[in-house]
Amino acid sequence: MPSFDVVSKTDLAEVDNALNGVEREIKTRFDLANTKCAIVRSDDTLTLTADDSMKMTQVEELLLKYLAMRKVELGALDFQKAQYAAGSSLREIVNIKQGIDSDLGRKISKEIKSAKMKVQLAIQGNELRITGKKRDDLQEAIAFINGMKNSQPLQFVNFRD
Repeated sequence: MPSFDVVSKTDLAEVDNALNGVEREIKTRFDLANTKCAIVRSDDTLTLTADDSMKMTQVEELLLKYLAMRKVELGALDFQKAQYAAGSSLREIVNIKQGIDSDLGRKISKEIKSAKMKVQLAIQGNELRITGKKRDDLQEAIAFINGMKNSQPLQFVNFRD
């Protein structure tokens, strides 16, 4: 039976490349040079630090610009509220979403079942496996999921006949 997987993965190598570009621009821009502005990635979180809120917005805009240039989906980022840190600076945590959480998985499953599509859906950890009798049914399911307007970017992989 034909099947495919629905996943949500962010290419962390591209995120690192974008962060290198942001750091390079922070060092060369006259309004950000010689400040405490920095971005550090550890696993699936980014930590942004800046001297004040104006510089924090500049760093955020640079991050979004470089991620867009590297074709990283911006919907995969979850910006937290900026907090005051030591030395009168600001710190902001940005989480990178990896995998489909259970709420989104249940939502997709419920929507597909309510549309009475001829496919079966199984939640397997942080990804979904969709199987059907015909390839056309699976392509219809892909179009339906794309039309759902999810906040998290989704990819369709492992398409098998």
